[in-house]
Amino acid sequence: MRLRRGRVVRSRVVVAGMCAAVVVSLAACGDDTEAVATEAVATEAVETEAVATEADATTTEVASAPTEPAAVAEPYRADAEQVVGSTDRVDYDVFIPQLAEGDPAVTAEFNESMRAALQDMIDTHDTDRYTLSTQEYDVTRIGERVVAGLLVVSYNMNPPGAHPSPLLATVVVDTDTATPVTLTDIFPDLPAGLERLSEQSALLLPDTAAGPNFDRSGIEPTEANFANWLPTPEGMEIHFGDYQVGPHAIGLVTVTVPWESLADVADPDVVAVLAS
Repeated sequence: MRLRRGRVVRSRVVVAGMCAAVVVSLAACGDDTEAVATEAVATEAVETEAVATEADATTTEVASAPTEPAAVAEPYRADAEQVVGSTDRVDYDVFIPQLAEGDPAVTAEFNESMRAALQDMIDTHDTDRYTLSTQEYDVTRIGERVVAGLLVVSYNMNPPGAHPSPLLATVVVDTDTATPVTLTDIFPDLPAGLERLSEQSALLLPDTAAGPNFDRSGIEPTEANFANWLPTPEGMEIHFGDYQVGPHAIGLVTVTVPWESLADVADPDVVAVLAS
């Protein structure tokens, strides 16, 4: 019995020793594993920091790179064109207002409209022989949203008559849409708008060369009577032609109808463009 018990004791000792060795071995392995893990974490942190540094450098490089300035359209510039020619009835040598630079569509619309206005003057009288020459030409307005011009041509019979007569034309273009602005655009109810222009002109004409005895037929509420107008910040500048509101001797007559006087008959959006 003692021998058997002694074997058991020795076996337990051996087992215990083996377990101790295993524990020591595991502890050692644990230390190595922790060291490896620590080293991996440190390596990953270094690599992450390097990537972040590289990204920051790239961001800084992009942010500091010079940027191309946005293209800015050249502003409109007033110009003029001399138009010279002859038909079987008409000789003409006229300067007309033109635009340069700016929006090409707007410039083209304005310039072509002015040429068309001159052509209308050339074609005015089918049977007469006459000469057209420059009297006045001006790009009267280059606003924020509108451009406008005035053309006055001296009409003289050929052979010359006693007094040449001025022929008048105006052009107004909305620069937002590159289209002409007409009386119909300004007044949604055109007859009401023309009536208001007539009323206001009657109040303003006595203080002009036409005087209190102006010719009232020239301000009847028709499109023809108010066809020649120009926009100003203050109001609608109406140009009356030769003989329209008075005798030939007084020449052309102009009145300005304030926008406030048209407020209830004019389209406010169009007025905002014209007054800009």
